[in-house]
Amino acid sequence: MARIEITTEACKSCSYCVISCPKKCLEIGSDVNSKGYLYAVSARPEDCIGCAMCAQICPESAIEVWR
Repeated sequence: MARIEITTEACKSCSYCVISCPKKCLEIGSDVNSKGYLYAVSARPEDCIGCAMCAQICPESAIEVWR
């Protein structure tokens, strides 16, 4: 099973990862980081297929995908 790690302090809530995920595993959470941004969270980690589309599209390189 794949695993997603999100560096919450680097996330700026652009939602590119949410939009690009084919399985809709990610969403923007309700908590904010120290910069005041809502950050992406893995809402359905069990659905992740490890495609790494989220990590590829993230402009801040805030996402790592482990297969």
